[in-house]
Amino acid sequence: MNTSGKIVRFHNTGAPEVLTMENLELGPPKAGEVQVEHKAIGLNFIEVYWRTGVYPQPLPCCPGTEGAGVVRAVGEGVTEFQVGDRVAYGSGPLGSYATVRNMPTHPLVKIPDGISFETAAAMMLKGFTAQYLLRRVFRVQAGDTILFHAAAGGVGTIACQWAKALGVRVIGTVSTEEKAELARANGCAEVIITSRENVVERVKALTDGKGVPVVYDSVGKATFVDSLNCLKPRGMMVSYGNASGKVDPVPLQWLAERGSLVLTRPTVASFTVDKAEMLESAAEMFEVVQSGQVKIHINQRFALADVVQAHAALEGRQTTGCTVLIP
Repeated sequence: MNTSGKIVRFHNTGAPEVLTMENLELGPPKAGEVQVEHKAIGLNFIEVYWRTGVYPQPLPCCPGTEGAGVVRAVGEGVTEFQVGDRVAYGSGPLGSYATVRNMPTHPLVKIPDGISFETAAAMMLKGFTAQYLLRRVFRVQAGDTILFHAAAGGVGTIACQWAKALGVRVIGTVSTEEKAELARANGCAEVIITSRENVVERVKALTDGKGVPVVYDSVGKATFVDSLNCLKPRGMMVSYGNASGKVDPVPLQWLAERGSLVLTRPTVASFTVDKAEMLESAAEMFEVVQSGQVKIHINQRFALADVVQAHAALEGRQTTGCTVLIP
């Protein structure tokens, strides 16, 4: 029996207006799949990259890899989920910009009691990202001083709270005074406003000229060289996004000249491909949220039908914290 719903797709890359809402007729889930009725959908900057063609996808494309909802049907062979389960995901195949979808069980986790659909949808991808950044790529230790760009954004507000809870001194960068207040409220001991301060000079001043052991940079082209120059010898540059554009090719000699630096470009997919590792990450993520050490700030809510406005706000740097789409 088919299920009717709505889906957002783009048939050509371009501005937010290429996103269109269409009718959806969905068949039952196949073997190994479940059907999820979305209650909330997470909005993330990577969806701008897909829509604009920075990260090419087959067309037409329904973007989104983050959502939360209720299992409405299960396919043959599925034993870990049943109808009525509250579930969420932050990785896996594209297609969360829809009221309902069929998807494989691998990315799904059960939502613990006490965490709402909106909170789960807002935290999965960004929470997974914060977890692998702080706990797997470079495992921060109490007493470390780190630099985190875009500290008032979705990943930043989660990661900076989490880092503070681990005893880390966070230097955050933001673009405005309003965002600086948010960053301070979410764990940053020091905040650099990039529109009026020199990042490298401030970081060196705040670290007695030594630099930091790790920089987490999702801004990309505009901040990349400064990020390298903020590192201490043998420090790690973690480039995990390109909000300002793709980073130009990097001469390896740059890493040598700055003191044997390490450069990495991780993705969520690489850290969630193993189911056991993904469940471990999700459990740790849910634990820090349920404990109150990390609060998920949903500062914008848009109806799924208003996805064009949501993308315009996201791309225009008008959003802070997390944003959800409501079907």
